[in-house]
Amino acid sequence: KQLRACVSLISSLSERQYWGSDLQLPKLPFEEIMYNDESAYKWLCTLKKVGIVLLTGAATRQGELVKLGHRIGFLRLTFYGPTWQVQDKADANNVAYTTGKLCFHTDYPVLQHPPGVQLLHCIKQTAAGGESEVVDGFNVSNKLKEQNPQAYQILSTTAVDYTDVGVDYCDFAVQCKQRIIDVDSRGQAVRINYNNATRDTVFDIPAEKVRPFYAALKEFDDLLNSAEHKFTYKLKPGDIVTFDNWRVLHGRQSYPSGSEVTRHLEGAYADWDVVMSRLRLLRKRVLNRD
Repeated sequence: KQLRACVSLISSLSERQYWGSDLQLPKLPFEEIMYNDESAYKWLCTLKKVGIVLLTGAATRQGELVKLGHRIGFLRLTFYGPTWQVQDKADANNVAYTTGKLCFHTDYPVLQHPPGVQLLHCIKQTAAGGESEVVDGFNVSNKLKEQNPQAYQILSTTAVDYTDVGVDYCDFAVQCKQRIIDVDSRGQAVRINYNNATRDTVFDIPAEKVRPFYAALKEFDDLLNSAEHKFTYKLKPGDIVTFDNWRVLHGRQSYPSGSEVTRHLEGAYADWDVVMSRLRLLRKRVLNRD
């Protein structure tokens, strides 16, 4: 039965399943995807098709994402290290390392090639607040294209400056231009690049195009934050949420600060090239199995 389900996933892999607040969050046991090829294949197929999968039952300690990275192939090293700890820090060098609300964003648009997949492992969860929020950026982009083609055209053709300077795994000073909605030759969205925390103050476009750009951006942002499109959930210790960083924008509700760390997530990235390589290898194993 599980094998037939995997074969069915293979035939529909190129299809996207769009979603909004009605998302039925796909879930799989962490141990199963680590040691069972059919489950691992189902995970990666669903990740590609839906854009998000929750893995449950991991140990509540650092290092589980390194194991998951080995299952895929390897993790993506960034200026924040091979993995990084999301928790309230007194000397925070990133807005994620506070207790404040995080607005919808994709990670690392400041890089020419942003990480394709993000992994977040809940090690400790606050009792109040801290809910996670996600939105299907491709679904919202389609809605924007339908209701305001001009706004879609502006966001898919205007280059926006992103910058990030600091010290973490090493010292860094990175800068890049990205279009908020990257499209293919058919005009279909293939990557969302949107993060106000690293969007630069520099914006070198003709003055007459500034107002139309911000009007288009506001319309896009309003769609992202509409109750119809966003899905809210709360990670439990042992949960690992895996999602498409090119498609799914994520955020977080604020939570109370205290004298000790009350919420701790470990994060990591992987590239789609690595993930798709593993998916192809797993497909061969699944199809060749009696």
